[in-house]
Amino acid sequence: MEIDEIIAYAVSLPETEECFPFGDDNLVLKTKGKIFIILDLVAFPSTMNYKASPDDIIDQRDQYPDAIFPGFHMNKKHWNTMHLNKIVPSKTIQELVYNSYCLVRK
Repeated sequence: MEIDEIIAYAVSLPETEECFPFGDDNLVLKTKGKIFIILDLVAFPSTMNYKASPDDIIDQRDQYPDAIFPGFHMNKKHWNTMHLNKIVPSKTIQELVYNSYCLVRK
């Protein structure tokens, strides 16, 4: 899944807004004022920080050890960082974005 597809999907979710509170290099996607995705627009490969439940977070890292890592500059118990390097299927990325969104909206 390309970064523009991730953005398009995320902003299609209700009450989602885009902003740049950490500078022009990092696009933040929020819902109801809470961050659910951070996209590094200049890293290569691009990266995406997303929220996940503590029950799933380790399994995701184990399933994709070359793509998903503990959240960079985030709480490692609740956030992962994914390298958008074509290893993780698009459908899975979409599910991770949606799950992150749902966790934040609670």
